[in-house]
Amino acid sequence: MESTLRKTVNTMTDFIFPVSKDTRKHQSLRSDHDYISSLPFQMALYFNVFFAPFWFICSIVVLVVKFSSLIILYKIILVAAYSMFSIIEIIRLYLGYVGNLMERVPELAGSWLLTLLVQFPLIMLLLFNEQQNIYPLERSVNLIMAIFVWFEAICGYFAIRTMVNYQMTRFHLRQFTDLEQINTPHDLDQTLADYT
Repeated sequence: MESTLRKTVNTMTDFIFPVSKDTRKHQSLRSDHDYISSLPFQMALYFNVFFAPFWFICSIVVLVVKFSSLIILYKIILVAAYSMFSIIEIIRLYLGYVGNLMERVPELAGSWLLTLLVQFPLIMLLLFNEQQNIYPLERSVNLIMAIFVWFEAICGYFAIRTMVNYQMTRFHLRQFTDLEQINTPHDLDQTLADYT
């Protein structure tokens, strides 16, 4: 039973987060490259990937139970909020995972902006709006999700800042190493022509 569960989880993880099979293109350890991925951010994303389906199931169950007691305005708001949160959560986690592990600033920034501008206000609405008859199960799973979102917003900011500073420094250092390789004035003219 344990091996079947492990295979299922590995298959699902490989499907959700595909890894390049081409070893020439994607080396696992490179000696000329410092890895600057944020471990706390990656751990938060990892645990959030496993908590998100549980949160979604609990939220749907609670919404079905309390749906008849809500006024029409809150029926519309809650269905829209849960739908938007669930769809954006998948996109946000994927962008954060890819951006952090592959050290891509645009994906990481996209994940951080979705966290800060969309997910954080939505989870605060779901957590603190008392007029929607919040159940204890709903409050507890939304509180855990709010902690994940809050922690990922903070860690994501520092991960982006570190990654941008590192890549900017590497870019400037690469310019100096390119200048050191120029030996003659003809090489300098050729290099300047290549950059323009």
